[in-house]
Amino acid sequence: MTRRSRGGRKGREPRARKPSLDPESLEELVASIVQASEEGAAIIVEGVRDERSLRDLGVEGPIVRATRRPALEVAEEAARDYREIVILTDWDRAGEELAQRMGRHLQCTGTSVDLETRARLKRMVRREIKDVESLSRFVERVRADRCPKELP
Repeated sequence: MTRRSRGGRKGREPRARKPSLDPESLEELVASIVQASEEGAAIIVEGVRDERSLRDLGVEGPIVRATRRPALEVAEEAARDYREIVILTDWDRAGEELAQRMGRHLQCTGTSVDLETRARLKRMVRREIKDVESLSRFVERVRADRCPKELP
């Protein structure tokens, strides 16, 4: 039996690191969230800090908070009041379960449900942040890194 070399995988090249975040893709995704909101879509988040983060990013439309309420109740309320809904829960286990439960409930009502935006956002930023409440600060940091202020 042979021993594997430290840090390598037997018979394979080392894994290449994934490229870092594409700032333009992040900007496009944030713009699509703002646009959906402007067009009347409600955005479902977990709590007040998530809502504040989205407001800081320019979301002015309806935001429904799911904190301390059953998913079915939140889904029914949202479906009653809005035709289109974007679910933006955190990308931890609880957020994942909540998104899936609400998505199933909302799809049964015939409401247009967007879970893809959350999935794209999760793939894009999960190495950097873990929740929606950190999103506005993260976007600001990416913008600052991309366009640093000129020195006096």
